[in-house]
Amino acid sequence: MEKMKDQAVKSGVITASTGNHAQSIAYAGFLFGVKVTIVMPRGAPQMKIQAIKDLGANVITYGDVYDEALDYSQKLSAEIGYLFVHGVNEPLLHEGVATMHLEIFEQKPEIDVVINPIGGGSGASGACIVYKTLNPSIRVIGAQAKGAPAFYLSWKEGRLRSTSEPVTTAAEGLATSRAYELSLSSLQGRLDDIILVEDDEMRRAVKTIFLATGQIAEMSGAASTAAAFKIKDQIRHKNIALLVSGGNIESEQLVKILQQ
Repeated sequence: MEKMKDQAVKSGVITASTGNHAQSIAYAGFLFGVKVTIVMPRGAPQMKIQAIKDLGANVITYGDVYDEALDYSQKLSAEIGYLFVHGVNEPLLHEGVATMHLEIFEQKPEIDVVINPIGGGSGASGACIVYKTLNPSIRVIGAQAKGAPAFYLSWKEGRLRSTSEPVTTAAEGLATSRAYELSLSSLQGRLDDIILVEDDEMRRAVKTIFLATGQIAEMSGAASTAAAFKIKDQIRHKNIALLVSGGNIESEQLVKILQQ
């Protein structure tokens, strides 16, 4: 927002997101006095929508998954003239997300393995930028929903793939139906592995995180913990960093998970 401030103030900004990116752009718009419009897929948690509105942004719901909301935001940008900010294919975004990994490395340079959820892939890309530069021996592992495996398939095949089957995960932050060029190019040859996790595994991870630490995680944010349990024999006795990238879970859903 800072680098494109003049155009942003003049035209307003539009982007698509399932939550975290939306709040960051809305907050940046609040700081710089920019009118922000966020397109979110239907089914986004109300608390995410309200948090964005509280920051002064306008919210439009469209589509069932992130990719449909993204396409619609690009359409509105072309029709109305908003400055469009891509939620994945934007190098500045990857650099910004990478700073959280830099903070981890500065505080815990003895880290052996990092596990990061993958939706669009900017978080895992930021991880590879940092760890593979500072200490290439650190393993970087992605965690993706088995019900939305587009990036996993693309990474395995080395080409951009979309899923032919409908997205079936309830983890809205990971519910993407296709992979994106910038993330795939950043992670190809750098990412050590991707673990696919079931929705029930993410729900159990949400419960485990809450009972063990008191921290609230949404399903998408708990994907890294679910993946860690899935490969526990590989990472036993290692120093592990698990990125819990989101705590936006409706209270009713959290109560239901904790009662299971």
